[in-house]
Amino acid sequence: MTNKTHLVDEITGHRRMRRNRKADWTRRLVQESRLTVDDLIWPIFLVPGSGIIDPIAAMPGVNRMSVDKAVEAVKEAADLGIPAIATFPNIEMNLRDQTGSHILEANNLLNQATAAIKKAVPNIGVITDVALDPFTSHGHDGILRGSEIVNDETVDQVVKAAILQADAGSDIIAPSEMMDGRIGAIRRGLDAAGHQSVGIMSYATKFSSGYYGPYREAISTAGLLKGDKNSYYISPANGTEAVRDAAMDVEEGADMLMVKPGLPYLDICWRLKEAFSLPVFAYQVSGEYSQIKAAGMNGWIDEERVMMETLLCFKRAGCDGILTYFAVEAARRLAKA
Repeated sequence: MTNKTHLVDEITGHRRMRRNRKADWTRRLVQESRLTVDDLIWPIFLVPGSGIIDPIAAMPGVNRMSVDKAVEAVKEAADLGIPAIATFPNIEMNLRDQTGSHILEANNLLNQATAAIKKAVPNIGVITDVALDPFTSHGHDGILRGSEIVNDETVDQVVKAAILQADAGSDIIAPSEMMDGRIGAIRRGLDAAGHQSVGIMSYATKFSSGYYGPYREAISTAGLLKGDKNSYYISPANGTEAVRDAAMDVEEGADMLMVKPGLPYLDICWRLKEAFSLPVFAYQVSGEYSQIKAAGMNGWIDEERVMMETLLCFKRAGCDGILTYFAVEAARRLAKA
């Protein structure tokens, strides 16, 4: 028999990585990560009024919706199999003040939406945030006293807000304001109010990022923000600090952890998943979404392919799910697969 061994066989020790890639069926057999509709959480934006669908210029394909239209959209999301939504309000400017006090109004826009959605679509999860930035006149996530975002007073307020949101029907409180001690305080507050079954998805590692711009347009805080958020968000340079932040949230009682933004911080997703036995989620934020949309609209990339690739990459990095404005598009694509 003729020896057909090639130099490549000697170099590789007869190991050829391409053997498992040679056909569609082999590639499917050995695929390590998979994206399903169960991995998707859809963030939506709310506005007062009725019958309103207001396109957001900086986020093509994303709209601000009045509660009635949001209910219709959430029904569609549920029909596609999307397990949960996250809601963010764009309230009237005259309701915003230095302390974000309107978040403590039991019937505010956020809580109205929660109640309406849970009534109409009871089997979808509703995730709400207690950060004050949609409610403050200065665009910060906490209470501003002089030039300082005061930690402890803000924590007191977000605990009250969390209880009101749970009263309205929120399934998961997702605190994003990055105040020290907030997770433990919210957990104690929820339990004392009889909301032991309401979960906490901690924005455990929220970075001071340039990727949030379109979101701030969506909730009308872009022109309000005084200064920056560096005194409470994590520096993009600091990975170990991010893990320490997450560790404190775990100790305080977080049920799930979130990394925000997403794609630039895949290393943090992996580190959190390796370090803690909790579900880890990534938020593919507005800037990430709009980059893909803009490049796709200009014909520079295959938008659908890049959308699905980035979502799959979160899974490869250890994420249990992704908050993404692509959720509905991705769910439709997955349904065709």
